[in-house]
Amino acid sequence: MELGWLLWGTAVLLLLHVLMELSPTVNFALRMGLYCVLCLVASALAAAACLLVNGGRTVKNMRIIKNVVRTFKYFFGVRFEVKGLENFNVEGPALIVSNHQSVLDMMGLMEVLPDNCVQVGKKELLYTGSVGLIMYLGGVIFINRKSTSSAKMVMSEVAKTMVAENVKVWVYPEGTRNCTGDLLPFKKGAFHLAIQAQVPVIPVVYSSFTTFYNPKTKLFTSGKIKVEVLPPIETKGLTPDDVSDLTDRCFSTMRETLFRLSGHPS
Repeated sequence: MELGWLLWGTAVLLLLHVLMELSPTVNFALRMGLYCVLCLVASALAAAACLLVNGGRTVKNMRIIKNVVRTFKYFFGVRFEVKGLENFNVEGPALIVSNHQSVLDMMGLMEVLPDNCVQVGKKELLYTGSVGLIMYLGGVIFINRKSTSSAKMVMSEVAKTMVAENVKVWVYPEGTRNCTGDLLPFKKGAFHLAIQAQVPVIPVVYSSFTTFYNPKTKLFTSGKIKVEVLPPIETKGLTPDDVSDLTDRCFSTMRETLFRLSGHPS
């Protein structure tokens, strides 16, 4: 009986392997399924570790979460080439902004995430089972994107918290995922936050995933992601009147870097 189950299991695995080789759609579905299962299981295990080690919601839990998520790249054959980590070494709090491409961004985030850094995410993520739980325990700041007034109040509180608790805050200024190989126009909320708190802005750029990941064409293979942490942009002395200029400056710098890292003509 055991031999029979072993043979059937081997046959199923071989069949899945053949289907993955022959069909990009099957390969994409299986890899995404594995990614989702990994996220749920790893989040549940990490949540237990966070509660045991730190007792509840704190940015200190991000160290545990980071170490867990960093193992994901080995399952999918994703390699990272990172430059400029020294640019995170600023005195006091800072705002970190980066491009936002897909659900795989979590792997890229945890690959370079500095200590004492929290993220800003949409409120809906709080209700995603163990993933929402681990985000809550890691200190993620949830905002209601459907309510402009609510989002502004949260960002105002974030500005105060950044300075009072000396933390860095990570924001995706595009506001939504964008797997086109280019940048969407930046929303200004993050830059209002930086100027209100008078903290430097640190841009982080990830090369385009489109050579190995594209949900429209059902492409998901192994690949390399280039990451570059750019020099901080100071905001001391800037006023709300400078928000547009700061936004445009970050957008232009990050877009130029994105094209360079991705090997695309600008």
